[in-house]
Amino acid sequence: MKVFWDPIQLRHTPKFFLVRGQVRPNFEVPARPEALLAACHAMGLPIEPPGPLDLAAVEAVHDPAFVAFLRDGYAAWESLPDRGEEMVANAHPAPEALLHAAPPSHVIGKLGWYTADCACPIGKGTWVAIEAAASGAIAAADAATAGGSAYALARPPGHHAYRARAGGHCYLNNAAIAAERLRARGAARVAVLDIDSHHGNGTQGIFWERGDVLFASVHGDPGGYYPWFVGHAHERGAGAGEGANLNLPLALGTGDAGWVAAVEAGVQAVRSFGTDALVVSLGFDASKDEPLNALSVTEDGFARAGAAIGGLRLPTAIVQEGGYNVDVLGPLLIRFLTGFGGR
Repeated sequence: MKVFWDPIQLRHTPKFFLVRGQVRPNFEVPARPEALLAACHAMGLPIEPPGPLDLAAVEAVHDPAFVAFLRDGYAAWESLPDRGEEMVANAHPAPEALLHAAPPSHVIGKLGWYTADCACPIGKGTWVAIEAAASGAIAAADAATAGGSAYALARPPGHHAYRARAGGHCYLNNAAIAAERLRARGAARVAVLDIDSHHGNGTQGIFWERGDVLFASVHGDPGGYYPWFVGHAHERGAGAGEGANLNLPLALGTGDAGWVAAVEAGVQAVRSFGTDALVVSLGFDASKDEPLNALSVTEDGFARAGAAIGGLRLPTAIVQEGGYNVDVLGPLLIRFLTGFGGR
């Protein structure tokens, strides 16, 4: 299995994070990918840089104006007097405004327009990391198209990013970009199976009315967990996409048995969809050792999930999402990939 990674992704060093009214250090630190990279080396996996960004592949999923904001916004921010080190919005449009308004011209207004929350600060090194993460997802999709599977060590992650809105540590939706790339490369039916502990709300939103892309997500019940407002079982898609969206929310603290059963239900949905190629949004924040310990999954649980997904024997692009306990990320990746490979 090829691994796609570019060390330029370490230049994204977010500081700001708001938790229960307190500003705390951001969880999405460079040590995360370093731990995952060490695991890839330990497994003897070949690691390659993904190459330049294919902007057309990104804009097949994302609004070009949003992409331009992520790329160019920091330069405008730097021209402001008394600015902070990072771009963090202090106002977001109400849903009613989104129906009638257009993006503001001022960088502060654009920042609020194009972000869903304040968990995705933009700093000097953010865009180059975003660019490389998306390139890695595209490269993994291309490798899967050629046969077999590949792993995009995507950082920053992506599954909370909508077509034109960042949020939850996510800027471009790497998994959605990979799925669309697979479609463009000839896969008639693509599935995205998201096993991060948070619902992939951005991926759901992007493919909500698409019947050619199945989105299935196993996650903590959004009634008491981020992203809070979407990810319920009754959300099934709309229009041509009706029935092509499967949410499998779980009670917090579920543990291995219930979590693996939900993953297996997602695998069955992928199989029933007649899937030609698969994207896995791989998060490790369901781990029992995570700061929030949302779903209490053990290393064995991740190995079993890997085996269930690998049993599909589909061309697969595995795209890294969350997981924030640096001490356990490497071992969890090894167990998942070992299970995925049938060993």
